[in-house]
Amino acid sequence: MNIRADRFGRCLRVPLTRLAVAALMAGCQLAHATEGGLGRPIAGMTVLSGIGIVPPEPVTIFNLQQIYFDGSISAGRQVPIAGRTSAGINGEIAFTLASILHVWGNVSGWDIASSVTLPYVWTKVTGSLSAGRFSSSTSDRASNLFDMYFTPLEAGYHITKTDHIALSFNFWAPTGHYNSNDLANPSLNNWTFVPQVAYTKLIPQYDLEFDAVLGVQFYTRNTATDYHNAPLLTADAMGIKRFPNGLGVGLVMGTVQQLGNDSGPIADRLNGFVGHDFSLGPILTYDTKLYGKHPLSATIRWVPSIASTNRLKSTKSFQATATLAF
Repeated sequence: MNIRADRFGRCLRVPLTRLAVAALMAGCQLAHATEGGLGRPIAGMTVLSGIGIVPPEPVTIFNLQQIYFDGSISAGRQVPIAGRTSAGINGEIAFTLASILHVWGNVSGWDIASSVTLPYVWTKVTGSLSAGRFSSSTSDRASNLFDMYFTPLEAGYHITKTDHIALSFNFWAPTGHYNSNDLANPSLNNWTFVPQVAYTKLIPQYDLEFDAVLGVQFYTRNTATDYHNAPLLTADAMGIKRFPNGLGVGLVMGTVQQLGNDSGPIADRLNGFVGHDFSLGPILTYDTKLYGKHPLSATIRWVPSIASTNRLKSTKSFQATATLAF
């Protein structure tokens, strides 16, 4: 089912499910940065097809997303984790996210939506912890509900028939279990606030689409370890070429840049543990209708790290999504 509202004419040809999943997942970023080398964003995972477009009609959409990431920081670097430091670290993470989005309607030319995401995480962390002159390799696993993610407000504006922008305010709540004695935790034990802006450009005569999203993450202090992550700037971009059979292929790039130093006793010893990274990789999309009437949109991407400092570097960074509208 394509959205073809009168005010957009026939230029807005992005399927409803793709618009909604973009609105649904705008800002929803998981795992790898700051304390423990495991903050919230993964470079290249935020941008989605139609991310700058909020659907112009009331609708409720369900989305399922899977993220797998396996990365490391070399043993030559000290990493803050669990109130201590580790000589390097390896983190393996699998996230399953179930989300629901509702578009409320139009207010003064802006399409308004809200969403909530319930994440489940399995994670394994291996580090080398020191005690005086001695150090030992330690591994820990955890699996449980992760911190919940909320978008109380997202507002989309259609600049032209082919240019669209969406503004959103998002936040992570520390709803997952946390124990400062554990290396692997299904929570970051902080609130994270994420204002974000997204943009989509459609070129229908060539079946091309360009998407970009920019956000800043503001963390509260982890009261259990007295560690305060500095704000993170995240920027992702994507270009896609579509084909009549429903397939689309494209390229995704993303970066995470730390704005200033982390703070706290351990962060101060590590000179603020400032980090940044850049990732680049392909994406494959597919749009169809389930039983000929329910719009179904699916994507899969591989976005390996190209460069990384004080952040987990990975060649195994995958994301798959499926969205169904009833």
